[in-house]
Order: sequence, then C-alpha cells, then structure tokens
Amino acid sequence: MTLPRPRTLAGAVGLQVLLADPEDAVVAVDFDGTLAPIVATPEDARPASGAVDALRELIGVVAACAVVTGRAAEDAVRLGELDAVPGLVVYGHYGLQRWADGKLESPPPSPEIAQARMLLQAVVASAADGVHLEDKEHSLVVHTRPAEDPVAALESLTPAVTDIARRLGLETVPGRYVIEVRPPGTDKGLAVRRLVEEAGAHVAVYVGDDLGDMAAFDAVDAMRVDGGGGLTVASAGADAPPQLAQRADLVLDGPDAVVAFLRALAVR
Repeated sequence: MTLPRPRTLAGAVGLQVLLADPEDAVVAVDFDGTLAPIVATPEDARPASGAVDALRELIGVVAACAVVTGRAAEDAVRLGELDAVPGLVVYGHYGLQRWADGKLESPPPSPEIAQARMLLQAVVASAADGVHLEDKEHSLVVHTRPAEDPVAALESLTPAVTDIARRLGLETVPGRYVIEVRPPGTDKGLAVRRLVEEAGAHVAVYVGDDLGDMAAFDAVDAMRVDGGGGLTVASAGADAPPQLAQRADLVLDGPDAVVAFLRALAVR
C-alpha cells in the first residue's frame, strides 16, 4: 500500500517522525463523514468497509488510537461496532466522555442544555418540513439536511438558535447543514490533548471532515509549535466545508480514502 504524500512541509515532517517512531504517536479519527459516510438520519450511520479492521491494525503499532466524535461515546461504539477493537478509546461529546474497554466516564449534563432543549424544540416545531432536533444529552443539534432547501432552512433558523444559546451562556457551532448548541470550552481539541497526555506521546495524527474538527487541527498545530510533530488530514467529501481542506496537511476523498490511508499507515 502506498501512503499519500502530505502537501505541506509540516505535514511531511510529521509523517516521517511518526513512521520513525510510531510508539511515540497517537492517531485520532472523527466518526461521521470520516470513518462513516454522511447519512440523512444520524442513527443510520455505519463505518465504511474496512474501517474497523484499519483501527484494529493501527492499535498494534502506535501508542494509542481513538475515535473522536460529537456523538455520545456509547452511540458511536454501538453504531460502529467499535467494541470489536481492543484498546481503542472513544471520546464522545468532543472529549467530555471517554469510553475504553467497555467502561464509560461521563460528567452530568449541563442544566443549561435542559433549558435550551425546550426552547429549541419550539423553534424546530415551526421550521420547514424535515428539520429536526437531535438530542445528544450534553448538546443539541438542529439538522436541516432533510429539508427541501437545507441551506435556506439553516440560514433562517440560525439567528433564533444563536439567541437561545447566548441567553443561556452556551455556544453555537456550525457544520454541514447543522448548528449545534453546547457548553462553552468543549471541542475536539480537548479530546486530542487528552489522548496525547494519556499516551505520553509527542506526535499526533488527526483526521476529520467538518468545521467542528478545526479545534483538533489547532491542537495538532500547538503540538508542533511546542516541538512535537503532527499531521492534519481532511476527509473532503462532496459537500465538505472548504475551510477544513485549506487547513489540512493532507486531503482525502471521503471515508473510503480515509480507510485506505489508515491501513497504509499501519502497514508502513
């Protein structure tokens, strides 16, 4: 298997440092849009063919491997059958939750999220057909992808959703036909930092597909500034946000290409 070549000098150096000493490196991968193709209904998401095998192969050669998701950790484990990968860590809710070897560590949900839930349900009830609210317990996501005009639906809802979040001291995070409401200071950079610290590693690879993954890219960049190494990878499907691909050291064409990359990395 041939590894694709990073397009940036920092990424090329990070990859070479990883290959020279994989036991000093961690690999973290987003779930939706990265390991699993994007689907209209979140409950229908499943990993791309070979994804679980690729994770299993990586576990044996790097210091640690993790799936990082905005979903609840146990949901990602169930949908992806990730419990078939011994030693895999799954960070749910952007690092608030940690699942490993069948054990879940999770803080209680924010009380402000409970207040936002009722207000957002009312907003969604009067929205265009297909718009719905996904309840992640620790956060809430308004989805407009199933609407007849998902872009217009998202634009019309964003001011009300943003106002609700602001009044409750929560933050809003945009994504592909979604806007998420969550407690401040919670992002995928937190998960990357936790993984690196737990493994005692100095090199990190992160693969993601949406705006919520930018914070993980920031965490990798910070490691490089501090003298470590890193590689940022974008899973850039048909409707992926261009900002992520512009930031990435390496751009791949969706989940199948991500799986091929992970398997090639494990082989090398």
